[in-house]
Amino acid sequence: MASAHEIDTGMEGFRFWPGALSASEQADLLAEVLAAVERAPFYRPVTPGGRPFSVEMTSLGPLGWVSDRAGYRYQPTHPATGAPWPPMPERLTNLWRDLTGWPEPPDACLVNRYRDQAKMGMHQDLDEFDHSAPVLSVSLGDAAVFRIGAAAGGPTRTVRLASGDVCALTGPARLARHGIDRVVAGSSTLVPGGGRINLTLRKAGPASRQT
Repeated sequence: MASAHEIDTGMEGFRFWPGALSASEQADLLAEVLAAVERAPFYRPVTPGGRPFSVEMTSLGPLGWVSDRAGYRYQPTHPATGAPWPPMPERLTNLWRDLTGWPEPPDACLVNRYRDQAKMGMHQDLDEFDHSAPVLSVSLGDAAVFRIGAAAGGPTRTVRLASGDVCALTGPARLARHGIDRVVAGSSTLVPGGGRINLTLRKAGPASRQT
């Protein structure tokens, strides 16, 4: 991993490591993710109201997040193929361990692909069992304008996320409202066919039972 340095973002609990992954590390990670996507292809989810997302999604790990007319939830199988999600690359679980220090490994990695005019509206990550567990985000490909604001409402601010940047929602920022305003098309040549791939690692289910 490149020499990452966390910077002050002005929001307590929002941690940001610009340039955390070197160019070669980005390429290697993307190759592993795209190999997994061959087994769990991207699909376009819909909201419970039936509105299609503008992003395409899939997941890695024991659990994957899905959205359809039945609601938002985590489940162990791909909604289109019915097969279990592929495992997460070890380099992702190592990144989680090294940057978050959370005592348990992630059990879900959402893979979002942004192309054309895709964006993500402001939302909170609420479907996980334990809201004290962090959410770690890895950006690959085109840069994105990330917007974040306090859970209670009020002003928001934006952060440009470039390929290889890593950020995390922890502590007071764990339930922050956040989204993607836009993707800067053509700002990277990493992703075949263009666009941005975002990986978000979570501890979605309950903690493992201690014996």
